[in-house]
Amino acid sequence: MADVVNLGDVQKAAERIDGFARKTEIMTSQYMNDLSDRQLYFKCENFQKTGSFKFRGALNAVDDLISTESSSVALAAKLRNLEARIIMPENAPACKKAAVRDYGAQIVECIATDEGRQEKLKELQQVLGSNFHFLSSNQDIRVIAGQGTAALEFLNEVPKLDAIVVPVGGGGLLSGTAIAAKSIKPEIKVFAAEPAAACDCYNSLSKGELLPNASPPQTIADGLRTSIGKTTWPIIRKYVDRVILVSEEEIVCAMKLIWERMKLVVEPSGAVPLAAVLTEEFRTIGGDRQHVGIILSGGNLDLERLPWLKGRPQ
Repeated sequence: MADVVNLGDVQKAAERIDGFARKTEIMTSQYMNDLSDRQLYFKCENFQKTGSFKFRGALNAVDDLISTESSSVALAAKLRNLEARIIMPENAPACKKAAVRDYGAQIVECIATDEGRQEKLKELQQVLGSNFHFLSSNQDIRVIAGQGTAALEFLNEVPKLDAIVVPVGGGGLLSGTAIAAKSIKPEIKVFAAEPAAACDCYNSLSKGELLPNASPPQTIADGLRTSIGKTTWPIIRKYVDRVILVSEEEIVCAMKLIWERMKLVVEPSGAVPLAAVLTEEFRTIGGDRQHVGIILSGGNLDLERLPWLKGRPQ
């Protein structure tokens, strides 16, 4: 069965978003290299427009679509003079909601569950009728192709990569990365990094069947609370080599390391891949995989709610 997204789709997406999305910097850190006993390369999608990799997929797909569940679509729609209504969980960070409003999109809040999102989708469809076009932030094939452009840039600049480590929530970035990376360099390893508190991808690969989270995950990595879906699951099952789980404490530690040692602002979700690389599990696998790429997926978070300030007086 042919893949729903292929390298050609990713390459076309790269051409389509050229001049709009940033070709984000790749950074290194000798401290991080010594700590991990690897040569690490960080693809800084926290420098992307809207502060997230999601702008890539949104921009690739938004030309024909006006309603979605991703905040990056707000800017993409604005650039194309389209109306966007953004479905966001009630507990989404205030900074992400503020960005959506600043880009001129309308927020439609929902209960922070997959069922809550679906209920709001049905309501919008009834209200908008034929004017309703839904764009999933991680299951739409055009979005997946757009997200794969980050890996395309990564391997173009650092072709010696032996492995790429990617955070996984809904699986759009992971799927696009895996397709691009494995197509360009079949021997490369693609690792998914996932919070242990939101381990549907790990469970799905372990059992060989799609197993969404049974209840809303309680993890600091709010961008990774969404489960992988019917579009991303077959891609992940085919191309992803392993899922590495990390604890909440490991996420906070990795995030703090990036802030302190690399002077980069990343959100908890963006720190999850480094947390995975620093685990004992990662140290014991692929010993010859010395050149490791890490995608820092985003840098959107409320500065008043930094995890290491929890419990301190404000």
